[in-house]
Amino acid sequence: MIIFTGRVQIMKRILFCAIAVMTFSGVAFADGKPTDAEAVKIKEALAAWGCSGGEIEKETEATSMFEVDDAKCKGGQFDIKLDSKFGVSSITRD
Repeated sequence: MIIFTGRVQIMKRILFCAIAVMTFSGVAFADGKPTDAEAVKIKEALAAWGCSGGEIEKETEATSMFEVDDAKCKGGQFDIKLDSKFGVSSITRD
């Protein structure tokens, strides 16, 4: 019985640490809004692919990528990622 109680305490500590890491890592990698100049270049890149609209976010993690959620394109609605040079790196159907 003593061994079981010790394992429960260890599991509680591990769970607490995991929750703390997830909570604080979400704050560290929050997305922000692009500058006006960046937004213009993003819209130009989207137009070249026949897309428009959507919510534009700048990923603040080390990748420096931009993400457009719910862009409207000829084939439907898509999530689009652009690299730091405003080149489209991925298009995913939403």
